[in-house]
Amino acid sequence: MEVLQRGIGVRFKGRERTDVEEYSISEGWIRVAAGKAVDRRGVPVTVKLSGPVEVWFADEAQQSEDGDSDTEAHPS
Repeated sequence: MEVLQRGIGVRFKGRERTDVEEYSISEGWIRVAAGKAVDRRGVPVTVKLSGPVEVWFADEAQQSEDGDSDTEAHPS
């Protein structure tokens, strides 16, 4: 249950993305909304983009960044 509540970070072609609706690391694609376009049923239209995909748990990255700043030695 805890794993499902964690945030996911996605980097696509070297740029961090927050608008990703679906992704496949092994096939190298992400699916994102195509602007404000919706189909006739009101469901957002999505576009599949191909390229290198990196995914990580977002809260782990935040914890490690916070932990690094606390452990640095400060000059007196």
